Parts: sequence; structure tokens; C-alpha cells
Amino acid sequence: MPAPTLQVNGQAVTLPDSAQATLLHVLRNDLALNGPKYGCGLGQCGACTVWVDGVPARACVIPAQGVAGRCITTLEGLAGLSTQPGLHPVQQAFIDEQAAQCGYCLNGMVMMAAALLARDPAPSEAAIRCELSRNLCRCGTHVEIVRAVQRAAALLRAAGEGP
Repeated sequence: MPAPTLQVNGQAVTLPDSAQATLLHVLRNDLALNGPKYGCGLGQCGACTVWVDGVPARACVIPAQGVAGRCITTLEGLAGLSTQPGLHPVQQAFIDEQAAQCGYCLNGMVMMAAALLARDPAPSEAAIRCELSRNLCRCGTHVEIVRAVQRAAALLRAAGEGP
């Protein structure tokens, strides 16, 4: 029987034999994709957020074998989803607004913000705060993060990727 595979950022990847490995460990240790971070290991802080078939998921609690055959998008693959060259507008907005301090939460914040904007291209501040409320930021850059999501929404609209 062939080894299980999955799509990671558009590339077919054969999963390692370890049935115990989490998706996060495969991404970081086997594929050198270090955008998703190991935070709490319990799926509560959001540092490990990736998309599984376009839906945000906590990679630290997902068995790698459990996502065989699925499409995984990490922070590194996000730019490839934009119609514009360079960084994804959410990534660019986080840079422009200086929305990172230590940067540990950044992966989860960006992935959740991009998912929100894919569903709602013009979210209210309350909707942004609600969407990101399950991602822990210990540095307190929440104001800059909200501004970055608002800027990203404007960038997406200007690029014709929103209403």
C-alpha cells in the first residue's frame, strides 16, 4: 500500500511513517515550514494555525495521518493564494501596520485574519476582534493587529479581491 500523501501549499507530500506525529511536527520538522509555531500544544493559543481544505485548524492537535489526502495551507503558502504578486495582502498589512512585537502569535493571527477576509471582505471591528479572540497575543499589539486586518481588507478591495 502506498504511503499516504497530502497537499501542502500546492505540493504533494508523502507523510512520514510515524503514526504519532502531529501535523505541526510534520510541517516544522519534516518539511521545514516554520510559520506555524508550537505554542501551547493543546490547540488553544492559535500559534499553530494552518488551513485544512481552506478552514483554519490547530495543527498541534491534528494527527498528520488524519489529514492524508487533504489540502494544507501554511503561512508560507498564503502568498500563493493572492492574485497579486508578492506577499498576500494580509501579510503586507501586518508589516505595514507593524502588528508584530515578539511575532509568536503572528502566524495564527495572519491565518485567521485571511480566513475571515475570505468569508467577509468588509468585517466590522467587532467581527475582527471576535474572529481573533481565540488567538493569544502576549505582547499586547491588539490595536495594531486590528488595524492590520482593516488595512488588509482595504488592500484586497483595491486589488479587486473583495466587494
